[in-house]
Amino acid sequence: MATRSSPEALLRSTKEPDFRQERSRRSYIALLDAATALFSSQSYDAVGTPEIAERAGVSVGTFYRYFDDKHEVYLEVARRMLAQAYAETIESLTPERFVGKARHETIRMTVSALFGHVLSAPQLSRSFIEMSLRDPDVAALRRAFETVSMERLTALISAAVPRSQVPDPEATAFVLYGASMHTAYGLAGHIGRPPVSSERAKEALTQFVERALFGGVD
Repeated sequence: MATRSSPEALLRSTKEPDFRQERSRRSYIALLDAATALFSSQSYDAVGTPEIAERAGVSVGTFYRYFDDKHEVYLEVARRMLAQAYAETIESLTPERFVGKARHETIRMTVSALFGHVLSAPQLSRSFIEMSLRDPDVAALRRAFETVSMERLTALISAAVPRSQVPDPEATAFVLYGASMHTAYGLAGHIGRPPVSSERAKEALTQFVERALFGGVD
C-alpha cells in the first residue's frame, strides 16, 4: 500500500476541494480545463492567471479561491496528465496479458496509448519536460511517474518472462522505458521533425519490445 510520501501517492494526490455546491465544482474543473488548454498551446511563462480565468469564464478572484498562483494550477495539470498516462499505458498491464499471441496485441495497444497520450498534447508534454529541469516540484512529479512506471515494468517482466530469457528485469525495464518515451517525444517533435510516421514507429517499437522480452515474434 502506498504511503503518503510514496511516488504512487504523489501521483494520485490532488488538491481538489470537497465541494458542497455543484457550481463551485464546475468552476474548479473549468479552471483546470482552461489551464490545460493554455499550457498545451503556450509556454509556462506566456500564460497568466487572468488568461486562465478568462478562458474558464470566471473571475480572477475565483481562480485565487482554489489556487495560490499559476504554479499551483500547473502542478495539478501536470499531475493529472501523468496519472492519466500511467493508467492508460502501464497500470492495467498484467502477466496474463502476455501469454502466447496475445502479447503482441497487448504491446501494440500499450505503444499506441503511449503515442496517443503524448501526441494529443505535444506542447504540454514538452513544457513538462522543460519545467522538470528547472522546477523541483515538477521534477518530483516526473521522478514519481518514472519510479512507479519502472517498478511496474520490472515486476511485470519478472512475472511474465523467465530469467533465462531476461536475466536482469530491472535494467531491461529501464532500457525499454527509455526507448519508448524517447520515441514518443521524438514523434511529438521535441527534437525536430520526426523522420518516420507514427504508424511506422509504433510497429517498429512493438516488434522491438516483443523481441527484447520474448526473443522473437510468433
